[in-house]
Amino acid sequence: MVGLGERLGIDLGTANIVVFARGRGIILREPSVVAMERKSRRVLAIGREAQAMLGRTPGNIVALRPLHDGVIADYAVTRDILSHLIRRACGRRGLILKPLVVICIPSGATSVEKRAALDACRAAGARQVIPIEEPMAAAIGTGLPIATAGGNMVVDIGGGTTDIAVISLGGIVVSDSLRLGGNHLDEAIIRHIRRVYSLDIGERTAESVKIQIGSALELEQELDMDVRGRDIVTGLPKTVRVSSAEIREALSEGIGQIVEAVKAILERTPPELAADIIERGITLTGGVALLTGMDRILELETGIPVRVADDPISSVAVGTGRALDQLDTLRKLA
Repeated sequence: MVGLGERLGIDLGTANIVVFARGRGIILREPSVVAMERKSRRVLAIGREAQAMLGRTPGNIVALRPLHDGVIADYAVTRDILSHLIRRACGRRGLILKPLVVICIPSGATSVEKRAALDACRAAGARQVIPIEEPMAAAIGTGLPIATAGGNMVVDIGGGTTDIAVISLGGIVVSDSLRLGGNHLDEAIIRHIRRVYSLDIGERTAESVKIQIGSALELEQELDMDVRGRDIVTGLPKTVRVSSAEIREALSEGIGQIVEAVKAILERTPPELAADIIERGITLTGGVALLTGMDRILELETGIPVRVADDPISSVAVGTGRALDQLDTLRKLA
C-alpha cells in the first residue's frame, strides 16, 4: 500500500531539475541554480530567478550550482532546492501527505553520492525515495521496449554527465558514465575565447554560443556571431566575432571523448545484443542531443543508425514519471 500522497518523479540534473507528477505530467522545470547571501547562506532565489543572477551578483550575494557532474556538491543547498520544488509540486496537501519520489541517479555515481541524493530528498519532505539509474529512466521515457529480450542502447548526454547503457529484459547489461556533459562543452568555449581573444565570458554567454553556432560536424554553411565580454588586458568591455569552425574545434575534444565511450560500450556488448542494436539503432537523449550534428557524428563513427528522442531534454523526467507505475520492479532494482 503506497498511500494517498502525491507521486513525483524528479530528474536531479546538473543543469536543470525537472519534476513529473503522476497524472499531471511535467509540472516544473527549473535551472539547478540558487542565489544566497554569502555570509548567512540564506537562500534568496531558486531556479530561473537565480540563473539570471549568475555572474551578475554584488559581493554579498553568490549564485551557484549545487550539483556538479550529475551529483550533489552542496548537500544543504540541494536539499533547499528540492524542498522548494516539492512544496510547489504538492501544494498545501503535500505538507500533510508527503510524496513518494522516484529520483534519477547517474549510473556511475558512488554509493556515497547515491545516498546523499536519497537523504537530501527525504530531508526535503519526501516520505519515501526510490532511485532509478539515469539511462534506464531515459530508455523508459523514450518508449524503448526495455522489458523484451532484445538489446536497446541509450546515450543520455546531460549537463554534467554522459550515461551510456545497453538494456535488455528490464535490466542494464553494460553501462558507463562519464563526468562530461554540456557544462564541460561550455567551459571549453570559455577557455578557447579566453586563449584566442583574451576575452573573459560567462557561462550563459558560452551556452548561447554553443546553441547558436556550435556543431559536432562541419556545416554546409559556416556561421558566426558577436560575443561580448571583458577584455583581460584592459579590463574594459569588448566584442569579438567568432566562427562556427573555431567553436567546433573547441568542442571536438569533449565530443571525441563521448564518441570513444560509446564505441567502448559497443565493444563490451554481447554479440546477440549488438545485433539487436544494429537493427534498432542508438537512442540519443539529453540536452547535448540537440547539438547540431551530434547524432550524425555518432552514426558515422559507429556505423549504427542514431535516433534523437522527440523531447531529449525531458526524456529522463518522463521516464521517472512512467516508472511510478512500476514501483515493485524499481524496488527490486534499487
